[in-house]
Amino acid sequence: MSAVRDSAGKSIEGSVRGPRLGARLVRLYAGLALYGASCGMTVDAGLGVDPWDVFHQGVAERTGLSIGTVSIAVGALVLLLWIPLRQRPGLGTVSNVLVIGLTMDATMALVPDAHALGYQIPLMLSGVLLNGVATGLYITARFGPGPRDGLMTGLHARTGRSIRAMRTVIEVTVLATGWLLGGTVGAGTVVYAVAIGPLAQYFLRVFAPEKPDETPAAAVPAPRTADPADGPAEAVSI
Repeated sequence: MSAVRDSAGKSIEGSVRGPRLGARLVRLYAGLALYGASCGMTVDAGLGVDPWDVFHQGVAERTGLSIGTVSIAVGALVLLLWIPLRQRPGLGTVSNVLVIGLTMDATMALVPDAHALGYQIPLMLSGVLLNGVATGLYITARFGPGPRDGLMTGLHARTGRSIRAMRTVIEVTVLATGWLLGGTVGAGTVVYAVAIGPLAQYFLRVFAPEKPDETPAAAVPAPRTADPADGPAEAVSI
């Protein structure tokens, strides 16, 4: 396996097999589990799903496919968009699909559906906030972002625009497209689309170690050259 190097040309191969690997794995899977839980919370709140699921629902309405099948197909298509952005999948990319789906189902089974606004609104807001926390955790673990977050970090690296701006543009775009295709939009959908960009940028900054030179795995992924086993290697300024 060839060595992975950061933007300054220093090898960060130790970040794959070093003593911090265990801590990074905990951060990765904690982040993915919390992400799935946050999705389950917003669904149970009943005030509107996140923009990507609005898009999946709209495509399903047009094609007759299930939302799950559409979600898998869209994820594959988004991964194709990584090619011109020079993104490469990592362990986090693959784990994203399995862990999020399982924890989302578990959360929806454990958390009762909300039928009163006094319960729906706090549940929805908590879900959106937790989604931002989860995004910061699993991306800064540096095992590769999920398909949709990889699109965000790739566009950030190629355009020079902030994480916040790229996330917001992506979410609003898929939201509008999904609505035009027949997906259902609620108040929670709008709150998520507007809030997740600033939340993701904030928590990426919170969870990134303060001394990246001493902790090579600290940078948020957006690579030019990377080994698939470790995910992206080029540091992203947040």
